[in-house]
Parts: sequence; C-alpha cells; structure tokens
Amino acid sequence: MVAFVAKTNFHPVILAGGRGTRFWPLSRQRRAKQLLALDGKQTMIQQTVARLLPLASPARFWVITNEHLRRGVSRQLPRLSRRQILAEPVGRNTAPAIGLAAFILMNTDPDAVIGLFPSDHVIGDEKRYRDVLKHGIEIAAAGQNIVVLGILPTRPETGYGYIEAGLSFEGAALRVRRFTEKPDAVRAAELVKAGDYFWNSGMFLWSARTLADALLEHLPKTARLLQQIASTFGTRRFAATFARLYPKCENISVDYAVLEPRSGKGEQNSNIICLPADFGWNDLGSWTALHEHHVGKSAPQDNNLIAAEGSFALNAQGNYIHAPGKFVAALGVNNLVVVETDDALLITTRDQAQDVGKVVKYLDEKKLRNLV
Repeated sequence: MVAFVAKTNFHPVILAGGRGTRFWPLSRQRRAKQLLALDGKQTMIQQTVARLLPLASPARFWVITNEHLRRGVSRQLPRLSRRQILAEPVGRNTAPAIGLAAFILMNTDPDAVIGLFPSDHVIGDEKRYRDVLKHGIEIAAAGQNIVVLGILPTRPETGYGYIEAGLSFEGAALRVRRFTEKPDAVRAAELVKAGDYFWNSGMFLWSARTLADALLEHLPKTARLLQQIASTFGTRRFAATFARLYPKCENISVDYAVLEPRSGKGEQNSNIICLPADFGWNDLGSWTALHEHHVGKSAPQDNNLIAAEGSFALNAQGNYIHAPGKFVAALGVNNLVVVETDDALLITTRDQAQDVGKVVKYLDEKKLRNLV
C-alpha cells in the first residue's frame, strides 16, 4: 500500500447538476436541492466541500453542474475559481461528467486520484468518513483499482442499488462480485438477509488514468469526445468545444457505462473493490427521508417537525410542515408533508412523497416555468 497522497494529488469531483425534483417546491432549477440548507446552516454542497477539505486543498476541487446552477454554486463556494466549476451545456448523466474531469486531469496531473461525490449526501461521523476515504485513496492510487463505498444496509431498501461483496482484498476491503440495480421489496429483503450485500452509495475512487482507460474500453465513442473537449481546457476554445461536442456524448451513468461491464470480468479480474462504510450515511432522497433523518437526530414530540414562526399540535403525529413566517396549527392529522413557498403549496403524505417529482414533470409539460 502506498503512502497516503491526498494532500498532493487527491481531487474531489462533486456532481451538482440535478434539479432535486422530489424536494419541490423548495428545490427549483436555479435553487436546486444541493443549494438548500436542509440539514443545518450550511447548504448541502457547502457541507460536502467542508467535510472533504481536510483531504484536499480548495484548488483540487472540481464541481460539475449546469448553467442554471453555476452562479449559485459559485456564490456558495467562493474559494473555488470559476475554472473549477464546469457547467454542462446539457445533462448527460454521471459517466460523461466524471469522465471529462478524468481526461482534464490526465493532461494536468497524470497521477491524480479522483473521488466522485454527489453533492446532497448527509454524513454522520465525518472523521470516520475521512478515514474510510484515506484507505480508499491508497487502494485507488496503487493500481488499476476502482473503489466503491458500500453502505451497510439497515433495512430492505428498494430505492438503492446493491453491491455483492466477495473475497477479502485488503483490511476491511472486499472484492466486488456484481452490482444489482434497485430491487423490489421481496428481493431487497433477501439481499439484506444474505449479509454480503451493501448499498451502492454512488461514491467512487479511482486514478484519472484508471477511469480514462475504463471509459476508452467500455464507452469508446463518448471517451473520444471527452478527450477532444479536455484537450482544449484552459484555452479560449474550451467553451465552444464543450458546447459543441458534449451533447453528442451518451446519456449514461458511470454504473452502467463502467462498473457493470467491468464486473463482468469476474471477481478476481475486475479490480473493483468495495469499502464497507459505517459513518452514518443518508442521501436525503425525499421529504420523507428528510423527516426520518431529523426525527432520528432530535426525537421531537409526536415525531412532528414544524418549521414555522410558531406552532400548535393536537392529536397530530409524524408530520413534516414547512411554513416559515406562519403560525401553524396541526389538528388530528398524521404523516403529512406540507411545504409552503411564496408561489406554491405542496400537500402530500409521507408514503407518497416519492412522487413529488411527478408534479415537476406536470409543470414542465404545461410550460409553467415560473414554478420549476
């Protein structure tokens, strides 16, 4: 195992291009979920950067976002220069996004180790988180290894992909046998009971060279386009080349583009390594998940979470209500989600909060752009 080299060549790449549609009406195109303070005073993307700063200087960070959010990201992350914040001309999922960073770094820091991090995760034990990452960076820097952080499952969850772990690799690290996409409830229960499956956190570590080679092997057309774009980085031609070629890239996740075909080579030959992680992880995927997260931390009376100027609850349980500046009275209602903004009001149940994104789809179809 090589000495820990995070201070010299670890580059966190933060993906911040999504709209966070399941957090409508707070989350909008120009003020998406990652720019909201859903868990404390800092926004989600600010928290993501802050917990990684002990591992890399601000100059080593990259953020992949979109034109709607670029200005907001820049305002919230003033220590990052404009050139470190790349705004996709169109969304092309995670493979082209992280691939572009890999090819750019291949030209500027051939020994770079890249960490891929969504911008909207919550981490409970940040010291433990960084310790796991240090181990993963060492593994990624030591060869053609792809490291995925696997979360120890706490319940049968149908909203996550699963990693089947196999033989021991090094310390707590395990070789990966295969990836399983989001299962149904019965299958999820079977996977959790089996004991050798982990949730796929969406956090990966690899050297820039390893990722670039993997994309050239498994996604050659897109890889060649990304190479052309990266070759112009730092020049006046970059913006025009990015805008012209990036839309031609395949719209595909890095899981489908690289991890699944690579895992097909077999446990001993894929060089995909799972690091089991137990640092208190939550991806806050919906209002329901946010409610559960806060209830777990603060255990409010009757599990009601009410953000308001004042409140009164009677025979009410398990509600999430966001109505800043208002007095809220909740009488005889259970498990509701109510979110008010200046121009919109969401009323649903915690059981159906996963469907909030369908509201945004409806608004898009009706071209009600002021509401999205």
